[in-house]
Amino acid sequence: MSAFCEIHRQGFQAASISNILQDTGLTKGALYHHFPTKQALGLAVIDEVIKGRLEGLIFKRLRESEQPVETLLDIIATIDKKVPSDFVMLGCPLNNLMQEMSALDELFQQQLSGVLGIWQKTVEDALKRGQMQGEIRADVNYKAAALFIVSAWEGCIGVAKNMQSPKAFSICMQQLHGYVQGLMPAKVEKGRKKK
Repeated sequence: MSAFCEIHRQGFQAASISNILQDTGLTKGALYHHFPTKQALGLAVIDEVIKGRLEGLIFKRLRESEQPVETLLDIIATIDKKVPSDFVMLGCPLNNLMQEMSALDELFQQQLSGVLGIWQKTVEDALKRGQMQGEIRADVNYKAAALFIVSAWEGCIGVAKNMQSPKAFSICMQQLHGYVQGLMPAKVEKGRKKK
């Protein structure tokens, strides 16, 4: 967790192994026994912490939901209340590493793409199931919609980080919520508003 916090605050390249050691009380030898390189440590942070958090906040909920469209809308509407308070100010850890490392390190790029692919596929499956339940219009290309949703979500966080504005993140996510509602048949959306 210390490595994650250091990378989130400083970025991967500027992250200090000394700070991580100081925070954890580990020796250099103990750290390098588990992670022989700084790159290995960074890849573990992506897999264990970043992917793990997304799994808990988004992926698992969507996969297990019997009403995936409602769940997706709920996640989008409440995500700003479920992430740490410094999330917007520091940015999305996944997005930060994609911006910093994808062009510099092929292993990082592959690992980050893997997490992004899981996110996109999870949203895609939720939309497909929603379409089969009549909650998403039949004319919607759920694969393209999933790519847009994930891209817009990450874009909302990136813009809010640049503006240092949780309010901007909230407004942007409200627009994304409206986009997902727009994928629903009119009769379903009208019924939702009455609830």
